[in-house]
Amino acid sequence: MEEPDFWADPEKSAKIVQLAKNLKDTVQDYKDLEQQYEDIGVMIEMGNEENDQSLVPEVEEMLGEFKEKLEEMRINTLLSGEYDDHNAILRLNAGAGGTESCDWCSILYRMFCRWAEKKGFSIEVLDYLDGEEAGIKSVTIQVNGSNAYGYLKSEKGVHRLVRISPFNAAGKRQTSFVSCDVMPDIEEDLDVEVNDDDLRIDTYRSSGAGGQHINKTSSAIRITHLPSGIVVQCQNERSQFQNKDKAMQMLKAKLYLLKQQENAEKLSGIRGDVTDIGWGNQIRSYVMQPYTMAKDHRTGAEIGNINSVLDGALDQFMYAYLRWLNTGAKASDTEME
Repeated sequence: MEEPDFWADPEKSAKIVQLAKNLKDTVQDYKDLEQQYEDIGVMIEMGNEENDQSLVPEVEEMLGEFKEKLEEMRINTLLSGEYDDHNAILRLNAGAGGTESCDWCSILYRMFCRWAEKKGFSIEVLDYLDGEEAGIKSVTIQVNGSNAYGYLKSEKGVHRLVRISPFNAAGKRQTSFVSCDVMPDIEEDLDVEVNDDDLRIDTYRSSGAGGQHINKTSSAIRITHLPSGIVVQCQNERSQFQNKDKAMQMLKAKLYLLKQQENAEKLSGIRGDVTDIGWGNQIRSYVMQPYTMAKDHRTGAEIGNINSVLDGALDQFMYAYLRWLNTGAKASDTEME
């Protein structure tokens, strides 16, 4: 950064500045944790010397905060994948269940937005399609922040909801499904050859929020890669050309990831294990009736306070997934702090 021509390439320099910031933040987090540890030790010594039992609750609270931050730092060491430090592109598609599933899709959309807000991440809506009666039929967002993809890769798959449907006059319990696909936002120019004959490019009018310009022209772009069946969409940019560029970037990133895999199992993992959006394929269940619980079927992690989960408290699931991914151990096999 001290080189005279450092700012000659603004795009490259901005990435280096961001990298430096991330490294400084990591070092500072460690120093803060070290200071917390010393403060706890001092408080314990004071309590022992003065035999002051009133300090016990305060020490317990400090220790709880310390363990929480220590676990978060330990989990960050597991974010060592090639693209874990990249921004993430997340797409939700309503599945079996009609209007109920579209409503479930809108709940999940809010959940991921709240999680991102708590992390200090920013969100861009790349594509949005309302449900016919209520909710969201599909939505694609870009989550910008340090290690966004590393965390959100745990969410790839089918999410299942069980509740008393507000759209059912008989008040019956209903099950709904939404698929979630996650990929890293790979901005660099990838060495991927795409044959124009393999592409079907459709234009359509944008929908959803986005300003007065958004519905005036058919600027939204949908690209279908015929050999693989991959479909990417973008409508958030102001022009058709910008949307096409972003969609092509997303398509190349997906094709590049698929190309890197050596077998079908790894291929399935990159694409998020998204097959049929229905029974038997869910990665996580959210049950609101007759009891309340959110449970991850891969790791065994479960949380009883489902309202906190739907309000963005996803870190426990993400941490459990990263441990499971690196060690193969389920949450039931290890202590969940």
